[in-house]
Amino acid sequence: MSETIQHGLAGQGNRAARLPRTARRAQLLAAAQDVFAANGYHAAAMDEIAERAGVSKPVLYQHFPGKLELYLALLEIHVDELIMRVTDAMESTTDNKVRVRNAVSAYFDFVDGESQAYRLVFESDLRGEPVVQAAIDRGTDACVRAITRTITADAGLDEEPARLLAVGLVGISQVAARSWLANNRTMTKDEAVGLISTLAWKGIGGGFPLQQHG
Repeated sequence: MSETIQHGLAGQGNRAARLPRTARRAQLLAAAQDVFAANGYHAAAMDEIAERAGVSKPVLYQHFPGKLELYLALLEIHVDELIMRVTDAMESTTDNKVRVRNAVSAYFDFVDGESQAYRLVFESDLRGEPVVQAAIDRGTDACVRAITRTITADAGLDEEPARLLAVGLVGISQVAARSWLANNRTMTKDEAVGLISTLAWKGIGGGFPLQQHG
């Protein structure tokens, strides 16, 4: 996208080429992602985001009235992505052992993304802001519900015990994935996912046998 923008700058000075609204919004979000991931919310500046996107601040404010609104727009996108990954992990197979591995893998893949989206969802420096915390909680709750439905149906557990198991799987997956990344991927992602999913499967599948579907 940046190359396209550069080509469109000819004859317009420092003004960015005119883009369709959706394309401009995507461009601004991509620039903001880089700045927020690198600096956190508080140290990020709208000036820097506009400069990185190659637009003026008035253009940026036409799309997002303030830094919080821009941050929330990004956060909601990433929360939806995580929910989709975990939900797909549960629905892509009827083999429960594979489901557990897929759920763990969803978190590792999310954390390992080039955009560092996980920083906004798991390491936000704006959790004290109610709307930010609500967005993060929405993601956690949706992922837990997706896993709870499977455990409730296949382990014969009531909803509350099944939900607590789901919270445990979400917690171990998220923390392990972030630790793996922080330790510079000292083992391959497949090895790390296999290790954590084996631990989770032995606990869930062993203590609360899940029905195996053909």
